[in-house]
Amino acid sequence: MKTVVFAYHEIGYVCLEELINYGAEIPCLFTHQDDPNEEIWFRRPIELAEKYSIPYHTPKSLKEGNWSEYIKSLEPDVIFSFYYRYMIPMDIIEIPHIGAFNMHGSLLPKFRGRAPVNWVLIKGEKKTGVTLHYMVEKPDAGDIIAQKEVDIDFEDTAKTLLLKLASAARELIRDVLPLIETRQFKTTPQTGESSYYGGRKPEDGIINWEDDAISIYNLIRAVTHPYPGAFTYFEGKKLYIWWAKPIEGKSNAEPGTVVSKDPLVVSTGKNMLRLITVQLEGEKEMDGAEFASLHDVENKILGRN
Repeated sequence: MKTVVFAYHEIGYVCLEELINYGAEIPCLFTHQDDPNEEIWFRRPIELAEKYSIPYHTPKSLKEGNWSEYIKSLEPDVIFSFYYRYMIPMDIIEIPHIGAFNMHGSLLPKFRGRAPVNWVLIKGEKKTGVTLHYMVEKPDAGDIIAQKEVDIDFEDTAKTLLLKLASAARELIRDVLPLIETRQFKTTPQTGESSYYGGRKPEDGIINWEDDAISIYNLIRAVTHPYPGAFTYFEGKKLYIWWAKPIEGKSNAEPGTVVSKDPLVVSTGKNMLRLITVQLEGEKEMDGAEFASLHDVENKILGRN
């Protein structure tokens, strides 16, 4: 089975590895140059390409150049997209004999779009998964080939959840490859409740202390390391909250008020939040109580810059 692969990130790595293990013929890989502003904590498909002498390309746009003609000349049976970050044009999607398939990091049709791993945590979901589906002109809208469900634990962060999804994606692609090669796979139209979310920027991590403690915690765990982090303001500087825990209990203080120094606890719109690991802009990351001992935080209201 001749396969052209578009891939990046950890899910891209494990799925490409499974294709190699399966014995697929891979004439080339399309991937990305690493972003110098992004923390590269994951394995990259380019590492496998170099190890197995697979030619690779890192175009900044698939619409520029003659990529469609180049891929057509390869006569692929299948195109796979595994966490590739650019939209693949229809003139490329229509090339393969069997089909073009994308691995999406949610249980479609819910959480279509960008950053599904972060969004499911922000929204407090209890489960998610991966979906292999046909690529069509509209993003994440094609018929489903296979899905694999993953439970979300209360302690999960975006990183731990993405690693769970990578494991699920590996199992899914391993199971479905023989069916795709022999064209014995079944398809299911996307039906039921759907949702779409856009990409996220670092500034989207700002904390609204009027929200309840659980919602703030969900934001924190969705964007903590290796992502840009949730933050508030203290004395005109950004204060990053890298880890926290919700605490049941009522406080009459205004949301955002520091009600305890050791442990460092802040009031919210409902219940309270213990700040476990924090980092003031320009300072090192530290324990919340240590931060409180170094700064005049008692009864201060966070979030006012």
